Amino acid sequence: MPVTLIAVDLDGTLLDSDGTLSDPNRDALEKAAARGLQIAVATGRSFHHTKDLAARMPDGTVLILNNGALVKNRTGTTLAHHGLPADTARYLVETTREVREGAAAIFDRSDAHQFVCERVDWTHPHRQRYYLLHRESITETGSLGDAIAELGLDPLQIGFTGGVRAMRELAASLDSLPRAGEFSHTLTEYPERDFSLLDVLGPGRSKGRTLAELAASRGIEADDVMAVGDNLNDRTMLEFAGVAVVMGNASPELKALGWPETATNDAGGIAQAIERFVLGEAGRPAP
Repeated sequence: MPVTLIAVDLDGTLLDSDGTLSDPNRDALEKAAARGLQIAVATGRSFHHTKDLAARMPDGTVLILNNGALVKNRTGTTLAHHGLPADTARYLVETTREVREGAAAIFDRSDAHQFVCERVDWTHPHRQRYYLLHRESITETGSLGDAIAELGLDPLQIGFTGGVRAMRELAASLDSLPRAGEFSHTLTEYPERDFSLLDVLGPGRSKGRTLAELAASRGIEADDVMAVGDNLNDRTMLEFAGVAVVMGNASPELKALGWPETATNDAGGIAQAIERFVLGEAGRPAP
């Protein structure tokens, strides 16, 4: 069977190093959509950080956001919400207080409580630009646990940021908690900058699980899904897809798993992958 659903990561995959959607990549997605293929963007970003790009995607594109915690259409209508229970979120931020710097709770909201944070150093060079771009959506608090209780909503995720080693150590400590079965987590790493994102989600939640649920809801088998990614948080969706492709700039850990490789994100890797596996005459060449 041919590919009928294409799922692509954003940063490091669909977007180039400047965060731009290139014309070749956009054209390839439009050609695929014109042939009746369904398009999904699967990203760790929240909607407010994705909506401008979404407006440039083919009609009908679905957005898998917050590493699988939320699904929206291009205009922002929520299609699925998989929050982290508020009680679990409060437990996490309080339990980790002595072993982490800052923390944030991300909500499916459009006001200043979309991103509620505690002890986050916004002067850090890897955080400052995000703050300047999105500060209208950010609320700082002295107690994140109390803020979660006051809002009375399940957050989409709890997020931590820091050096690669520090975030791996924090992830390991989360796995050792007595209530570890109440949540899952995923890492997105940038070793060249010694910067990592650790996102804590609802139990069993991931890009891969949400992609599988989306495909099932549309009667699409895993074998008919192509997924393309570059980082550790993409692994579950690559494992789910019948056609898994990693970027030329992908994490060495992903490359080591043996999936076919396309060009880098700065060299039109998505356009190349779509041409090879979807639009080309061969259909599905062997890895």
